[in-house]
Amino acid sequence: MAKLALLGGKPVTTQKIGPMPWPPRSESTAEALKQVYLSGQWSFNSVEEQAFEKEFAAYTGAKHAIFMVNGTVTLEAALAALNVGPGDEVIVPALTWMATAMAVHYVGAKPVFVDIEPTTLCLDPEKFKQAITPRTKAVIPVHLLGSMAHLDKIIATAKAHKIAVVEDCAHMQGGFWKGKGVGAIGDIGSFSFQQSKTLSSGEGGICLTNDDELADRLYRFKHIGYGRGAEQGGAKAGPPEGLRCHNYRCTAFQAVILRHQLKALPKLMKTYASNVATIKKILTGVKGVRIQEPGAKATQQGYYNLAFIFDSAPMKDIPQDTIIAALNAEGMACGGTYGPVYKHTLYNALPSEYRIAGGSCPVAEITGTTRTVTVSHYTLSNSKSNIRKIGEIIKKVVTNAAELKDYVPATK
Repeated sequence: MAKLALLGGKPVTTQKIGPMPWPPRSESTAEALKQVYLSGQWSFNSVEEQAFEKEFAAYTGAKHAIFMVNGTVTLEAALAALNVGPGDEVIVPALTWMATAMAVHYVGAKPVFVDIEPTTLCLDPEKFKQAITPRTKAVIPVHLLGSMAHLDKIIATAKAHKIAVVEDCAHMQGGFWKGKGVGAIGDIGSFSFQQSKTLSSGEGGICLTNDDELADRLYRFKHIGYGRGAEQGGAKAGPPEGLRCHNYRCTAFQAVILRHQLKALPKLMKTYASNVATIKKILTGVKGVRIQEPGAKATQQGYYNLAFIFDSAPMKDIPQDTIIAALNAEGMACGGTYGPVYKHTLYNALPSEYRIAGGSCPVAEITGTTRTVTVSHYTLSNSKSNIRKIGEIIKKVVTNAAELKDYVPATK
């Protein structure tokens, strides 16, 4: 008789273990939103927006924070502030959400896709070094899923070649590298506060920098050329020549939500760390699965997803869809990754508009795509009992891998 539920066995749990309600909501936040609504101070660098910028900068250790409407325009703003434009190349990891590459297109530059490390699934520092050309103007290391790009190595190479570093921290609210908040380490850091993120306001984004000039350019870029402190309709000076500015402002409503969530972030990070440690303990010594390694020098690892990689015996030849089906049948909700940007359905750039360093990115295309299964960070908010069940479900599927060898999904 089969042991796996997919083949008729008894599941670990009949109650699906999936995402907890997200984003978080509270009566106190609702009341604060009501007060902002009644105040009429909704935008134009409102008190709430300024307060959130100061608090987020203080949390990460950055000197400046510039609040914007989402985490795609923050990447665009970062590149524009650094004078990246037509004729320039920007190195990005092959495995990331396509906004990382689209921001490069938005400023008229060409993204260069570089392969990832099989351990962290983040930009490979050596492959980055090999992909540099005289046209390379910037690099965007992405802190992906549940790991961080190796900032020490990437920044050292970037400095040697006079290349700007823009950290993409959309997945990494709460992460610290050698005691300093991610996003405050490169030239500019970019965060997203979209609906699914660890800090979520539906939409929203922020740039961090320690450079006064870059901070001014970022602020002007998002606020139609106004300098910080200028009253609406009372600009004293225009933006620098060549900086084409936009209305990328966010509002006080998102700022209120994020200020409340930021207070709870340290506790949430401890919960995630504890729950990941529990799963790792259960999977210790289990062959066939490994967990995406955290940042090499992470002193606090953030999580957007927890990634499980099935690239060794007895799981390496079992299709990803079968693995996901088996985990689902045992009661665990999970999914895959984005896959390489240049293969994504929504990425419609012409081949002439981007470059794949070395011609292909096998780690991103195989390990990071067909062998990786993820659970969301809000699944990591489950009870300790359910977290243990996640570990037990993965262990059960892997230790009974032989049952899946000849599995053929039913067709409609």
